[in-house]
Amino acid sequence: MADLSSVAKTIILAGTIIASIGILFLFSDKIPWLGRLPGDINIEKENFTLYFPFTTCVILSVIISAIFFLITRR
Repeated sequence: MADLSSVAKTIILAGTIIASIGILFLFSDKIPWLGRLPGDINIEKENFTLYFPFTTCVILSVIISAIFFLITRR
């Protein structure tokens, strides 16, 4: 059985991460380059639009991975 203090720390960490993501979404329109980087895929046809922010996803993934690496490093 897991120690309750480690479970509490995990829940606090998860809540902090979720709150940070919420703040990022809240202020994402204030970051002009987010979602408009070179490499983001945007296909517009007559009755069809496909938008996939590939480069933005890669950059955010690297940043989140670095944060997790720094948090879990001992």
